[in-house]
Amino acid sequence: MDIITGKKIYFTSDHHFGIPDRTRSLERELRFVRWLEHIAPDTQELYIMGDLFDFWFEYHQVVPRGYTILLGALSNLVKSGIPVHYFRGNHDMWAFNYFEEELGFSMYREPVTRRLGNKMFYLAHGDGLGPGDHGYKFLKKVFGSPVNQWLFRQIHPDLAFRIALFWSRRSRYANIAREGKEEAEGRYNDDQWLRSERLPRFVEVKHQQHPEIDNFIFGHWHLPVHLTFGKSNYYNIGDWISWFSYLEFDGEKVKSRCFEKADLVFPINLHP
Repeated sequence: MDIITGKKIYFTSDHHFGIPDRTRSLERELRFVRWLEHIAPDTQELYIMGDLFDFWFEYHQVVPRGYTILLGALSNLVKSGIPVHYFRGNHDMWAFNYFEEELGFSMYREPVTRRLGNKMFYLAHGDGLGPGDHGYKFLKKVFGSPVNQWLFRQIHPDLAFRIALFWSRRSRYANIAREGKEEAEGRYNDDQWLRSERLPRFVEVKHQQHPEIDNFIFGHWHLPVHLTFGKSNYYNIGDWISWFSYLEFDGEKVKSRCFEKADLVFPINLHP
């Protein structure tokens, strides 16, 4: 796909709207809507790389309450002719066809290799990729089972969402504690430590197999990271909980940015 002069492709991920509560989630949603309005004039395509919501499940006749302003803003982008691509993450793996049928998104469950401009991209949320993490990979198969999805659908939505958000919040708080410890230890500026993490290890192997890929872009790991493997670039987008970060591609270069957060110093090797 050619990049139109003056246009850009944007990548965003890991918003986890819905936590920690409705009031504070709405504050982040409104900031994200302001960002959508900010980028709309020069956007050629938008890629949402997973976990837009902290939990999402589609019943046949029920849509989760809230998010009206957010979904309306995204729908307006599609109506204006801007394609929106949505990669399901581990928190929204139960997004089935609502976004596609009602909002006009293109939906993806698996990684995609795609040429954008004159660069080749490998795009994925990132969950379940790379070595290890066998417990999650097993759970992903369990949650992906049509039988288990049918069983969960038999639970009343009020109770189902209460249970799911309770466990989701516990997981997020545990991750926040771990991330705070890693940052305090200075690991986010340690190139060797970053490269030892699961997704960079996956990219290192993938790059050796497919050196023609110029840019690997992932969500899932909430840290904004840019590493190089030979002539290939690995980007982790970050999140809209702590970093409010995103990526933009002008046809030549991928750049890391943040929105409405002054004096942000990105970890290791990110573009100013």
